[in-house]
Amino acid sequence: MALSGHLARVIGGVFAALLALTAWTAYELQRTLPIDGDFVEVRVLAGSTARGVAAQLRAAGVPVRSWEFVLAATLTRTTRALHAGRYRIASHTSLLELLQIFRRGDVERVQLTILDGSRFADVRQSVALNHELRHDTLAWSDTQILQALGAAQAQPEGLFAPDSYTIDPDGSDLELYRLAYRAQQERLERAWQSRSADLPYRSPYEALTMASIIEKETGRVQERGQVAAVFVNRQRLGMPLQTDPTVIYGLGAAFSGRLHKRDLQRDSPYNTYTRAGLPPTPISLPGKEAIEAALHPDPSQALYFVARGDGTSEFSTTLDDHNRAVARYQRPAVHHDAP
Repeated sequence: MALSGHLARVIGGVFAALLALTAWTAYELQRTLPIDGDFVEVRVLAGSTARGVAAQLRAAGVPVRSWEFVLAATLTRTTRALHAGRYRIASHTSLLELLQIFRRGDVERVQLTILDGSRFADVRQSVALNHELRHDTLAWSDTQILQALGAAQAQPEGLFAPDSYTIDPDGSDLELYRLAYRAQQERLERAWQSRSADLPYRSPYEALTMASIIEKETGRVQERGQVAAVFVNRQRLGMPLQTDPTVIYGLGAAFSGRLHKRDLQRDSPYNTYTRAGLPPTPISLPGKEAIEAALHPDPSQALYFVARGDGTSEFSTTLDDHNRAVARYQRPAVHHDAP
């Protein structure tokens, strides 16, 4: 009887201890972590153990005890589900909620925006300055990037879609380029398949080159189809495009911020005053609207346009009408776009 009573007391003690541990665990899991401020950012490294994550949390300002975090992760079966990435932990978060955040992988993602009409050199500079990306291509040439993407073209200009992209922190910059490259190829292919009849382009790449010019010629979406019509009409007649943005692109670093007569007379593959047809490559990264305009120009006989000075343009079908528009809107300045 004495032994049975002792055993009963032992079992009762163990049971009471289990109840106490259960109650303590439930309390600790639900207890709000005392985080200073509204939130802290925590970076969980790939391959981290629960103990390692606890150390990363403490370093970021989340006051968790290592053994407590490991025990909680074990009890909730989260030790093998601690996703790497950057997390934003709010001040009202409990330990249980914290473990659920890691299990779901609710990471803060990196967003980078490529602007319509930017150049690929601008994109590379922006990517290089983003400290949240892994810069695998920093020392690569443009050619090496294109080769890694499987691109057939030798020059990157125009091949990447302006848009906002999100990738995981510490993700490779090559992944960003891959997303933008594929998006532009898909946009161009869709527009090419539904293109208007009798366009003067021999390939989708030529249409992309035209779209890049349209992108730089006007920021007004409603005028892009008209601008496209002017250049398409000129191509059909064998007239030079005579557009300033191509000349500026060809000048590169030599462009002083203002075009001079000597710039328009200096021959280069990008000088559409001295050479007929399209330049050899796009001159910018055209957005979706510019691509659509290049492949679906407005029905128009216009051959000329000039800026009115208020963001809009005056379109003309004859040189006389165009000269009158220039005299009206561009005096005393001289504008060379599609004269």
